[in-house]
Amino acid sequence: MTDQGLRIGIAGITGRVGRLLVEEVQAAGAVLAGGTVRDKAKATGLPEGLALFTDMAGLAAVSDVVIDFTHADTAIPHAQALADHDTAWVLGTTGLSEAQQATVLKAAETIGVVHAANFSAGVTLVRRLAQMMGQALPAESYDAEIVEMHHRQKVDAPSGTALAIGEAVAKGRGVALVDVKESGRDGHTGPRKPGAIGFAALRGGQIVGEHEVLFTSADEQITLTHRAFDRRVFATGAVRAALWVQDRPAGYYGMEEVLGLPPC
Repeated sequence: MTDQGLRIGIAGITGRVGRLLVEEVQAAGAVLAGGTVRDKAKATGLPEGLALFTDMAGLAAVSDVVIDFTHADTAIPHAQALADHDTAWVLGTTGLSEAQQATVLKAAETIGVVHAANFSAGVTLVRRLAQMMGQALPAESYDAEIVEMHHRQKVDAPSGTALAIGEAVAKGRGVALVDVKESGRDGHTGPRKPGAIGFAALRGGQIVGEHEVLFTSADEQITLTHRAFDRRVFATGAVRAALWVQDRPAGYYGMEEVLGLPPC
């Protein structure tokens, strides 16, 4: 997995995943084009002479692909800057509003965009299996529950990955997740609603990420489990996506396409 001519930029290069991306880009043999930072004076521990920018436009101008794990609030300006410079985009940001998602899709009419809630190959396969199980196991007989656990600093719940898995189950069942999602059960909730997709979020310690999908009937239970031991798995997958998208036409892609999975 090498491409010595590909210039990869990193948005939020001083973050925890950003610093891992620096190492993974270099390990892949690609060119580290630069990164965005909030304050150049505080950007320490990066390769000497690396180009740093305080906005996406500058980074987009010197990159073939930008990997972006920043924040939903940056999605619209980043989409516009990358489309203006014909720079491909590997986007790992979750929690986008309808307007932000629409802007990402609009950019994908001009550039290649790989958007995923989780760039782990394992999670990608769990999502595919969850969709297949959602399709094969009748909702009236098999209750679907998704349990996730992350470090104590995580601010959103359920996680973006858990919601993406839930979307996969809902797609397999031919329903919209918003119509069947249940989370945060507390107090006298009454019996479980038929066809619901339930979520439970646990927080503690420094757990990178654990996700479990359970399909339970009166007679059996099937469980899919994924555990991430190191955030590097997300950086490795994102760089893999960057190498893949460089030669692709404009379009909106996911990790399923990067891994070469057949349409489902």
